[in-house]
Amino acid sequence: MDTFVQLTLNGLTLGSVYALIALGYSLVYGILKLLNFAHGDVFMVGSFIGFGVLQLLGGATDPVLPLWPLLIVITVSAMAGCAVLGVVIERFAYRPLRDAPRIAPLISALGVSFFLAYSMQVLFGAEQRDYDAFSLDNGKLFLSGFDIGNVRVPLLRIVIIVAAFLLMIVLWLLVTRTRTGKAMKATSYDREAAAMMGIDIDRVIVVAFVLGSALAGAAGVLFALRAPTFPAIGFLAGLKGFTAAVIGGIGSVPGAMAGGLILGFAEAYTQGYISTKWSDLLVFVILIGFMIFRPQGLFGRPDIKKV
Repeated sequence: MDTFVQLTLNGLTLGSVYALIALGYSLVYGILKLLNFAHGDVFMVGSFIGFGVLQLLGGATDPVLPLWPLLIVITVSAMAGCAVLGVVIERFAYRPLRDAPRIAPLISALGVSFFLAYSMQVLFGAEQRDYDAFSLDNGKLFLSGFDIGNVRVPLLRIVIIVAAFLLMIVLWLLVTRTRTGKAMKATSYDREAAAMMGIDIDRVIVVAFVLGSALAGAAGVLFALRAPTFPAIGFLAGLKGFTAAVIGGIGSVPGAMAGGLILGFAEAYTQGYISTKWSDLLVFVILIGFMIFRPQGLFGRPDIKKV
C-alpha cells in the first residue's frame, strides 16, 4: 500500500508538469494547427531563467528573499521570460510561414528547437544546473509536509502539484470566461470566419504563444526544483508533453490536463512495479496506440472534412 501511495504521489507530481507542457502544445495547435516542436526547449529555457534569477538573488544557501516570495519571483521571472521568447518565436519563425505548405512551419519549428538547445549549450555549457532546493530555508521544502501512512509527502511536492493545478485553473477560466478566450475558440474553429467577424487573428495567435510559453516556463521551474536541468532536457520533456497532448486530444485544454496526469501515472507505476528501463518505452507505446486507435485523443474530436 505504501508503495502504491508513493508511486501515485510521484505520478501526480510528474503528471502536473507534463500537463503544463501539454497545454502549450494544445493552445498553439488548436489555433494554428501547428505542432510547435520548440515548446520543449522553451520549457528548458524557463528552467535556466529560474536558475539564473535564483543565483542573482543570492542562491539557495543565502537568498535575499524569504522562501515564498523567492519561489514566486523565480517562477514569475521564468514565465515572463518564456512569454517574451514565445512572442519572438511566433513573430520570426512562424508568422512568415503561416500561409506556406504545412511542412514549412514544421521544419521551422524543428530548427528553432535545435537553435535554442545548442545556443544554451554554447552559452552555458552542457553540465547540469541544480537549484539546490534542499538548502532553501534550511531544507523546509523537503523536511516540512505531512505523512500518508508511512509515506512522507514533502512540502516541495505539494508546492509543485498545487502551483500546477492553480495555473491550469487560471488558464481554464481565461479560455472559458473571457472575451480573449472566446476569440481563441472562434479562431480555432474557423480562422477565416473569425477574421471576417472582426477578431484580430494576429493578436489571438500571439496570446496563445504567450500563454503556452509562460506555462512552459513555470513547468521548467517546478521541474528543476526537484531535478537538475541541462540544455538537452527540453527534447524528452517536449516529446512527453506532446504525448500527453495527444492522449488527451491535442487542441483540447481539459484533454491536455488529463493527458498529462495519465502519462505521469503510467510512467510512475511502470518505474515502480516493472522497471525504470521500461517507463519511456511505455510512454511512446501509449502514443502509438492512440495514434492508431483514437488519433483524436480522449477529449478531442475527429477533423471535419469539408466537401
